[in-house]
Amino acid sequence: NYHPSRVLTLVYQPFALGTLAILAYHEAKINTRRRNLFGYTLFFLSSLAILVMDLATSGKGGLGTFIGICIISGVFGVADANVQGGMVGDLSYMRPEFIQSYVAGLAASGVITSALRLITKAAFENSQGGLRKGAILFFAISSFFEFLCVLLYAYVFPKLPVVKYYRSKAASEGSKTVASDLAAGGIQALPETDDVESKNQERLSNKELLLQNIDYAIDMFLIYALTLSIFPGFLSEDTGKHSLGSWYALVLISMYNVWDLIGRYIPLIKPLKLESRKALTTVIISRVLLVPAFYFTSKYGDQGWMIMLTSILGLSNGYLTVCVLTSAPKGYRGPEQNALGNLLVLFLLGGIFAG
Repeated sequence: NYHPSRVLTLVYQPFALGTLAILAYHEAKINTRRRNLFGYTLFFLSSLAILVMDLATSGKGGLGTFIGICIISGVFGVADANVQGGMVGDLSYMRPEFIQSYVAGLAASGVITSALRLITKAAFENSQGGLRKGAILFFAISSFFEFLCVLLYAYVFPKLPVVKYYRSKAASEGSKTVASDLAAGGIQALPETDDVESKNQERLSNKELLLQNIDYAIDMFLIYALTLSIFPGFLSEDTGKHSLGSWYALVLISMYNVWDLIGRYIPLIKPLKLESRKALTTVIISRVLLVPAFYFTSKYGDQGWMIMLTSILGLSNGYLTVCVLTSAPKGYRGPEQNALGNLLVLFLLGGIFAG
C-alpha cells in the first residue's frame, strides 16, 4: 500500500494552486510575456533536471533522489500555474477558437503521452530496466517539445498578425499586461489616454467578475473534481483482473485521453456546442452519476463496460471544458477577459486538487 507517486501529486497541486491564486489576484499588473516565458522555461528545465538526476544516479533512486523529484514536482506546479493561467487569459481576449485549440493541445499531449507509454511498454517490457528506458525516452522528448514551446512563444507567437491585432485591441481597452508582447511583435506601446477615456476603460474587479460568472467558476471546479476523483487513480489501481493484464490500466487511460481530445473538438460544430448557462450546469452536475457507475462496473462489469465509461468520462470532460472556457469571456473587454480566464483556470486547478 506504499504509493510514493501520490506524494508527487500532493506536492505539485498546492504549488500550482497557490501560485495561480497569487497570479490571478495580481493579474492586472503582471507582464504576461514574462510570466508565460518563465513558465515554459521552468517546464523545460524541470524535465531536463529529471533526466540529469536519473543519469547522474544511474537510476538507483533512494531518498535523496525522491526528495529531488518532489522538489521538481513542486516546480512543475509553479510552471503550470504560470503557463496555463497566462495562456488561457491571453487567449480569452482573442477568438474562442484559440482557447479551443489551446485546450485541445493539452488533451493532445495526454494522447501523445499515452501513445509513448504504450510504445515504450511494448518495446522495453521484457528488457532489463525497461521502465526506466521508457521514462528516459519520454522525458527526453518532453524536454525537446518544451524547449520548442519557449522558442515559439518568444519569437513566433507575438509576430503572428492575428495575435498582434488582438493584443493591440486589448491594449486600447486598457490592458497593461500586453506591453511587452506588443514590443516583441514590433508594435510601439499605445500613448497614454486622458482621464475621461481612462475612466471609460476601468475594468471590473476580480470580485465583480467572479460574482458575475460564479456559475462558470463552479462548473470548472465540478468538471475537474469529478474527473480527477476517477482519473487516473481509480482507473489505474481499482480495476481488478482482466484479460488485458498489465495493459488494462494503460488502455483505460489512453481511451480517456483520446476521447477527451475528441470532446474538445465537438464544440467547433456550432449546433453541438452547449452555450446555455443553466444547461451547462445541469449537465455538469449530472456527471456525478458516473461515480456510482464506475463503482458498480468495477465490481460487477467486464472490461468492455469500463472502457465505455472511461470514454464517456473523457468525452464529457473535454467537451464541457471547451464549452465553459469559450462561453464565459463573451461580452467583456480585453483586460476583463484576461482576468476571467485566469479565474476560471484557478477554479479548474482547484477542482483537480479536490478530485
